[in-house]
Amino acid sequence: MTKAMERERPGHNPDTDQRGRQQEPPAIRLENVSMRFRISDVNAGSLKEYLLVTLKRKNRCHELEALRHISLEIRKGEVFGIIGTNGSGKSTLLKLIAGVLKPSEGRIEADRKKVQLLTLGTGFDPELTARENVYLNGAIIGYSREFIDANFDRITAFAELDGFMEEKIKNFSSGMVSRLGFSIATAGKASEILILDEVLSVGDIFFRKKSEERIREMIRSGSTVLMVSHSADAIVRNCTRAVWIEKGILKEIGEPAKVCEAYRKSSFADRAGGTA
Repeated sequence: MTKAMERERPGHNPDTDQRGRQQEPPAIRLENVSMRFRISDVNAGSLKEYLLVTLKRKNRCHELEALRHISLEIRKGEVFGIIGTNGSGKSTLLKLIAGVLKPSEGRIEADRKKVQLLTLGTGFDPELTARENVYLNGAIIGYSREFIDANFDRITAFAELDGFMEEKIKNFSSGMVSRLGFSIATAGKASEILILDEVLSVGDIFFRKKSEERIREMIRSGSTVLMVSHSADAIVRNCTRAVWIEKGILKEIGEPAKVCEAYRKSSFADRAGGTA
């Protein structure tokens, strides 16, 4: 429906509708959230070595601040993009929202029962066959055996792995593993809050187009979506709002094209400075 059609719709009042959306509580709220990790300075090669160093009180640690005082709100039904360089805290932020990690400081409001975190490559055993890994990985995600039985052929076909399902995962290329992981992760119905951690970077260009359309289908279902991607183009194409996080600091938030342009300029300036 176009904006003009919305204005002509009987009973539609833009001001009232906008106020109603603004008054609706956000799906996710972060208030002054920081995350710190203690990192050991000792490179112990085994648990025994680590315990010996600890007993001798030689195990020194330093603190890594992955996120620093992040505050933001994500509205219901919003497609929210998160961009930044490697190690900037993007995945840490997603894990905090999903409840996998607990913040060192600050407060997060989100209904964790409605959250689905899609991240690829976790829960695969290289010594098991692709078929066995579908059931293992599906169980980790939360699928029932009955669901996997009913959707096994669809998962296989989408991953383009017909004829390979009895092979061990250790014999697969990284692209084949990624395709299988994406197909399993997106086989179920989208949750009310959908978190996507670099799931649009899998496979070749043809599979990426297919996977992006699958994600769009999930987005159209009305879910609130958080999407981490290294691709500024993917953020601009799919998101209604975006945030740029760099070295744990929120640098910019707002319209995706504007945020991604600021990110591009900064990345270009850093590379130019590095080669000067």
